[in-house]
Amino acid sequence: MARGPRYRVKYRRRREGKTNYRKRLKLLISKKPRLVVRITNKRVIAQIVEYAEEGDRVLVAVDSLKLKDYGWKGDENNTPAAYLTGLLIAKMAEKAGIREAVLDIGLHSPTRGSRVFAVLRGAVEAGLEVPHSEEVFPDDDRIRGEHIAAYYEENPERFKKYEDRGLKPSELPSHVDEVKEKILSM
Repeated sequence: MARGPRYRVKYRRRREGKTNYRKRLKLLISKKPRLVVRITNKRVIAQIVEYAEEGDRVLVAVDSLKLKDYGWKGDENNTPAAYLTGLLIAKMAEKAGIREAVLDIGLHSPTRGSRVFAVLRGAVEAGLEVPHSEEVFPDDDRIRGEHIAAYYEENPERFKKYEDRGLKPSELPSHVDEVKEKILSM
């Protein structure tokens, strides 16, 4: 560890690798609510967060587990689930009177077509105004889960959990469209 009179210990969350304070400051300067997207190993979490001196306030929050209320039978952390979570957070933000936000992806690498940008695409298509570039969005076939259906044709033994939930992965694209209509009609 460095020593000396000029050494300064970094903030705890920076040392732990949880917060990039330069990036956070740039997001806070906009004075708009943030669309915070976090991807875990099991689900997708989206929140609309507003800065407050005593600590950030969560205005609206959606977890991909909430998709089950709309009949979702697929996994909670794949690209179609991320897109549907984005649709749902935008609809809930609209009910709360929030019309615009700034995307906050945290420490995720901004990879074109990733699940983080699938959430963004869902939010934008549902009416939330977020500055973005169309180039980063995943393709339509990935949003609808056609890549999962194609992989199922090659390896059907890997999709037992889908079949246990009552969904054949080859029917995933039509299932995504069905759940999308339920969310948009709320």
